[in-house]
Amino acid sequence: MDKKWLVGVDIGGTTIKMAFIGDDKQIISKWEIDTDTAEKGNNIPFHIAEAIEGKLAELKATKEKLKGIGVGAPGPVNYSDGSIKLAVNLGWENFPLKEILSEASGLQVVVDNDANIAAIGEMWAGAGEGAKDLILATLGTGVGGGIIANGEIVRGTNGAGGEIGHITSVVEGGYRCNCGKTGCLETVASATGIVRMAVEKLKVENGNSVLSGPFSEHGTVTAKAVFDAAKDQDELAVTIVREVAFHLGFALGNLANGLNPEKIVIGGGVSRAGDVLLHPVKEEFARFAFPRVLEGAEFTIATLGNDAGVIGGAYLAKTKLN
Repeated sequence: MDKKWLVGVDIGGTTIKMAFIGDDKQIISKWEIDTDTAEKGNNIPFHIAEAIEGKLAELKATKEKLKGIGVGAPGPVNYSDGSIKLAVNLGWENFPLKEILSEASGLQVVVDNDANIAAIGEMWAGAGEGAKDLILATLGTGVGGGIIANGEIVRGTNGAGGEIGHITSVVEGGYRCNCGKTGCLETVASATGIVRMAVEKLKVENGNSVLSGPFSEHGTVTAKAVFDAAKDQDELAVTIVREVAFHLGFALGNLANGLNPEKIVIGGGVSRAGDVLLHPVKEEFARFAFPRVLEGAEFTIATLGNDAGVIGGAYLAKTKLN
């Protein structure tokens, strides 16, 4: 009998990424649709179901070919019933995603948090290379993450496990985070945090940095520009990257002391900086990690990019659905 396809769905604030994926981790077809946040996001499950039907027709396949759908959604997820506690960007509050999508599509559905499924994707088919104990930190507009222990995602008692971005890495006088706390890792290690640090320093900079030109012209700089300048040993940029690396190394070191991971995977847009970020992070991590933990942990850059979520969703469908 033919192996069934797995459906991976990754719901974002502007687009929903979707894919049919084989049991062998190969992407058979991937596509995306716009996220319709009108009417409190109530149409989203129906649009997902329609998109699956449309793609099946295009590939001349029937629904019998599909095992089920694994979905990643933003915000805290109630894993037991597949509902979303709160996803502000989508307009969802206590939204029964699994129930509605299952009814609309006629397929089995499993739902988890979007950062969790990215971690699962990297474990199964990406930089994790099958590691059963893994930390994924995604550095983008914010800082997300997922923690895998003994091959299972750590969801916690009410779905908030793996909130790496909200480890407090600045004890006194930190920036206020969207979560309401101050000094969260997200405020210093995200692209947003890096830009804010750069702008603050450039306001008092005397013009020696290569970043001074773009700053005086546009009033801001990009995180990428900061890393590019650091590569060229620009003093101000190197200082910023060192600060980011300190906070990341501190947070990941302490987290690793609790988990003893085999892999620490850095993903998200900021990870494209590569070794200019990874080297100082490893140095700082070595300061804070217990020696035996340090010995066991390998740092790596995420390899699946935007496909991590749909691949992780497919893995959920493969392992959690009958």
